[in-house]
Amino acid sequence: MFAKLKLTAAAVALTVAGGAAYSQQTFITIGTGGVTGVYYPTGGAICRLVNKDRKEHGVRCSVESTGGSVYNTRTIREGELDFGVVQSDVQSAAIDGVRAFENDEPYGDLRAVFSVHPEPMHVMVRADSGINSVMDMKGKRVNIGNPGSGTRVLADVLMGAAGVSPDDFALAAELKSSEQSAALCDGKLDAAIWAAGLPNGSSMEATSTCDIKILDLTSSGMDKVLAENPAYAAAGIPGGMYPGNPDDIQSWGPKATFVTDASTSDDVVYVLVKAIFENFDDFKKLHPAFGRLTEQQMIKDGLSAPLHPGAAKYYKERGWM
Repeated sequence: MFAKLKLTAAAVALTVAGGAAYSQQTFITIGTGGVTGVYYPTGGAICRLVNKDRKEHGVRCSVESTGGSVYNTRTIREGELDFGVVQSDVQSAAIDGVRAFENDEPYGDLRAVFSVHPEPMHVMVRADSGINSVMDMKGKRVNIGNPGSGTRVLADVLMGAAGVSPDDFALAAELKSSEQSAALCDGKLDAAIWAAGLPNGSSMEATSTCDIKILDLTSSGMDKVLAENPAYAAAGIPGGMYPGNPDDIQSWGPKATFVTDASTSDDVVYVLVKAIFENFDDFKKLHPAFGRLTEQQMIKDGLSAPLHPGAAKYYKERGWM
């Protein structure tokens, strides 16, 4: 169904044998998500470290704000992005051709590079909405996420486990993450379903601007979700992280993963992972969501797709595989 529309810059760049130097500059683009989530700064952090030594290796990295995980996966497949940040459950769904990809052929050429941060669900509700669980959203105005986003996939799972559907809502909005906080605080929404690393700008904006509580999901089918979906794991939101939410919040979610296509040059992938892991302490300081990451977790957790050979080469050199 899908065909490569063009060779990516990474694929056509020429290299000197052994990868010591590039005979021409190589441009790579990373697909991320909305600017208020964590995907966009994740892509920025990766590019910052790659570009730091671009005069030595010839690879120049840029970031694109996109519709999110599903969009990134499809656009990598079409050859219009080189890399993308993708939820772990979206990665596995693309490989199998299920859920958001049920009308696509299974994506056998998807390749994992590493995983990044956990992404707990942030189900944000107005304090005056009367919503204490997902079941209470019936008859309410709820943002379920824009089509093509990983949040939309998660919203479907969340609603299914709680026994509700968009038809039960007074309004099922499809706003992007950058739009949902203002809609909540302006009284246009009662609730928003959202998943992102900790902390994230959208949740901070909403909780700092108006009276918003983040739901504990233990009473909203969390056990059912975890029993039926191995791509997800329990994840907590520490009390006090967001204004007006002093107690620890039990949640669940996927992990953010970094992926590419099998056709992406081994040399380019090697340069990218080396830039991250040779500067790992610097990387962890580039966003609070990265603070607790470890190398061993990043090279195995949440990775359903086969590792790209360029990444595997570096990990073996470091003795991690």
